Amino acid sequence: MVAVFVTFRYGEDFSTVKARQLAENSRTMFEAMPGLRSKVFSVFPQLREARNLYLWDDHEAAQRFFTPESREHVAALYGVQPIIECAEVCALVENSHT
Repeated sequence: MVAVFVTFRYGEDFSTVKARQLAENSRTMFEAMPGLRSKVFSVFPQLREARNLYLWDDHEAAQRFFTPESREHVAALYGVQPIIECAEVCALVENSHT
């Protein structure tokens, strides 16, 4: 399993409201996406950042999503270039009872 952290760093133009709207407007795009286990949208107002966490089944699934075109698309949506970092998931605890 692969975790991908996508960070958007802003200057004075950061808006928590805009980050929340972007998350709400795009969340359905990720529902039932092949290879994606989960996605978390988050904001760090004190840091002027939005950060998204993706959990993918494998590195190939993540690579299929994070193409140069998709990177440019999210940069246009968020108004800043994303910082994308990948990590191998060593262990996962899920307490969801759905």
